[in-house]
Amino acid sequence: MFAAFWSGNYSPHGYCLSWQPLLLWTHIVADTLIALSYFSIPIALVALVRSRKDLAFGWVFWCFALFILACGMTHVMGVVTLFSPLYGLEALVKLLTAAVSVLTAILLWPLLPTLTKLPSSEKLKEANAQLAAMVEQRDAALAELKSEVAQRETVEAALLQAQKLEAVGQLTGGIAHDFNNLLQAIAGNLELIARKPDDADRVIRWTSSALDAVERGRQLTGQLLAFSSKQRLDVKSVRLAELVGGMAGLVERAVAPLGRVRIERIDPVWNVQTDALQLELAVLNLAFNARDAMPEGGVLTISAELRSGKVAPDLPAGDYVALRIADTGMGMTPEVVARAVEPFFSTKGVGKGTGMGLSMAFGVLRQSGGTLLIDSELGQGTTVTLLLPLATVEPRRDVHDDSARDERISLAGMTIALVDDDAHVRASLAEMLRSAGAVVEEAADGAAGVALAQSRRFAALVVDFAMPELSGSEVADQVATTDPALPVILITGFADSNKLDAIASPNVTILRKPFDSHELLRKIRAVARG
Repeated sequence: MFAAFWSGNYSPHGYCLSWQPLLLWTHIVADTLIALSYFSIPIALVALVRSRKDLAFGWVFWCFALFILACGMTHVMGVVTLFSPLYGLEALVKLLTAAVSVLTAILLWPLLPTLTKLPSSEKLKEANAQLAAMVEQRDAALAELKSEVAQRETVEAALLQAQKLEAVGQLTGGIAHDFNNLLQAIAGNLELIARKPDDADRVIRWTSSALDAVERGRQLTGQLLAFSSKQRLDVKSVRLAELVGGMAGLVERAVAPLGRVRIERIDPVWNVQTDALQLELAVLNLAFNARDAMPEGGVLTISAELRSGKVAPDLPAGDYVALRIADTGMGMTPEVVARAVEPFFSTKGVGKGTGMGLSMAFGVLRQSGGTLLIDSELGQGTTVTLLLPLATVEPRRDVHDDSARDERISLAGMTIALVDDDAHVRASLAEMLRSAGAVVEEAADGAAGVALAQSRRFAALVVDFAMPELSGSEVADQVATTDPALPVILITGFADSNKLDAIASPNVTILRKPFDSHELLRKIRAVARG
């Protein structure tokens, strides 16, 4: 049977066409063009499949390529058999073409329902339009979310300021008492000096007493500025014993007059990672809460201990210092404890609290890497535990050289421009500078200060920050346009650290009030030009 494919006395197809040239070449040209077209189509399909790896039905294209290639071979054999009777080979090519054709058909028909579900170009355009609308909605939602986040941050900042002001307000009575004592000490000593100015020994003693009162006032105002200022959270290593000891007076005034404060010894080597000012505010607010919880009086106890391992469910294992503030007050029910750190939640009457004290303390602890725990029972008092990560580095310490106070600083030969809108402050500063040998030119406001600084060459410009119309920083900016090398010392008692930090000029040095003459003279000596 197979021998019939290769042997036999057959004639080529050209013989059947009586070797008519026109008819013969028509078959040759037609079959050749069909074959070439069939051969080019698989090449295009293969190129498509190889370049589009994402096509889900790539194997179908391969089947079509084989099918069309086999069809092209049948036309090639049609040309060959015109001249050579290779009908067996032609039959084998046709059998192969038939097999590929049947296989492609068998694979294609089950795939037809899936192929008919493929989206048309119109549907793709519609889907793209829907997708674009969804993207626009998402962008609008993101913009709205950013706006809400910004509004929330603004509200939180306002609430933080309100909480600070509430804390300062609750301290008003004690602060007024302390300031009256300080003013009495200063006024009394100045009066004694005025009565007996020739008694040098006593004048020195009275002056020292008045300066001690000024120093105590400086510490008190420094704490108040810290609470009222717009501080950024500055997490760093803080010595806990010094922080608690430094604010003992504030805590005592917070629970006075009915409550008593007992501060147990805190190991001085324990350093915690937190923002010192915000932690002070948190402790002070907890003291206020304890005072309100002890209307009949009681004891507020502050203590600390070292804890290691898994100290709280929401904290990683590690070393922590537990700062405990415990009172002997009324205590809280489990329901109140569960909601105690929620913002605005308060058991106090309307107008008697913001409900932000514990929530803000909790926020400070979380940003510091710690947390806040409350242990309370109705009628048994409350213990609030502040868990703070143990710092691995020592706190930075500013080195003060007390011997520098005894050093006489000379500004001889220097001409200083002094600008301050307060006549009394300006007079005292001018006297300080002249006593050191400087020539002082004065101005009573910002505009006059700019004109003065631009009128001649000065060794340095000393200017107050908070002045009407032109502030000290604006004076420095305007002067820098004509004399950019002029050193400027900006003196301020202002609390807004953001505005002070915004002063980026390298020639501006900030000196915070209150300061003594040595600080001012040292600053001028360090920055003044020759």
